[in-house]
Amino acid sequence: MAAQRNSRDADPRHVLGAQGEALAESHLRNLGYKLLARRFSTPVGEIDLVMRDAGAIVFVEVKSLRSDRWSDPESRVTPAKQRKLQSAAEWYLNRHRLAARAVRFDVVAAVIPENGDPQIVHFPDAF
Repeated sequence: MAAQRNSRDADPRHVLGAQGEALAESHLRNLGYKLLARRFSTPVGEIDLVMRDAGAIVFVEVKSLRSDRWSDPESRVTPAKQRKLQSAAEWYLNRHRLAARAVRFDVVAAVIPENGDPQIVHFPDAF
């Protein structure tokens, strides 16, 4: 019996986002980060990646585009999005009893062209 596919899974934007998240996770693991959660859903929003880097809990926002021709992916992490991520992170920390841990927010920009190699740019402690 074949697994049912969610219509969200077939949406090209979600496919691109999943590709970007996988590339970001791989990049961060290569830097020594440890994965704690992927696409963690909270009542106030979703966190793309939750990772540990040394003693810090790192909340990672991944922005994926086919081209950076018109804008930088990282510029899409607006102040409103930052506040939403901070609220989601607070929820995660409380849920997992990690409130006393050091925390930071990283942004990973993934430019994934139709033809060509993807480019990953990591912005540690972005906000």
